[in-house]
Amino acid sequence: MTTTKDKMHGCQLYDPNDEAIMREQALCLEKQYDYNMTRPSEADRRALLLKDMFAEIGEGCYIEPPLHANWGGRHVHFGSCVYANFNLTLVDDTRIDVGDYTLFGPNVTVATAAHPLLPALRKLGYQYNAPVRIGKNCWIGAGAVILPGVTIGDNVVVGAGSVVTKDLPDGVVAVGNPCRVLRKISEHDKEYFFKDRRIDYSMLPIRPEDLE
Repeated sequence: MTTTKDKMHGCQLYDPNDEAIMREQALCLEKQYDYNMTRPSEADRRALLLKDMFAEIGEGCYIEPPLHANWGGRHVHFGSCVYANFNLTLVDDTRIDVGDYTLFGPNVTVATAAHPLLPALRKLGYQYNAPVRIGKNCWIGAGAVILPGVTIGDNVVVGAGSVVTKDLPDGVVAVGNPCRVLRKISEHDKEYFFKDRRIDYSMLPIRPEDLE
């Protein structure tokens, strides 16, 4: 027999107001509340809370409160050294995967949940969820929105304010609404970090020949 939880994680229509689901979700949101009420000096407590809240979270991760997540991170898998600035919103009704060293600017939304276009089904409260996957060493710019079912490759930069509706390949800069690939990350980016400002490798622990 297919349960409501199976439907929730199986990209099927389901009723999110199922009593058992709502009880479990409420417990997750209590933990999120505790996290958001921590003081800036309580870094160790924050780290412990995230390990309890998230499905998986690697070493060296940090999320600036407030964090807003439908399930308090219960269905979120972070690699190591992931950083999120203020007001990260994770609509984590199903699985969200984020690779190592990925950065989130402020006010980013990653959504797995959606509602059917048919008005009669929305009136009944139905929704469906599709997982989101974000690769390693990505930078998701401020105010970007990533929609259900999207996969973003490794080493991707998503421009501020972009709305990502489709998959993005590895190693690109993508911008806009809807978000489109602007260009590949190239040799030019090994020389300049911003406009005409050159990278001074004498000040860094790496050399150009060390770069991929």
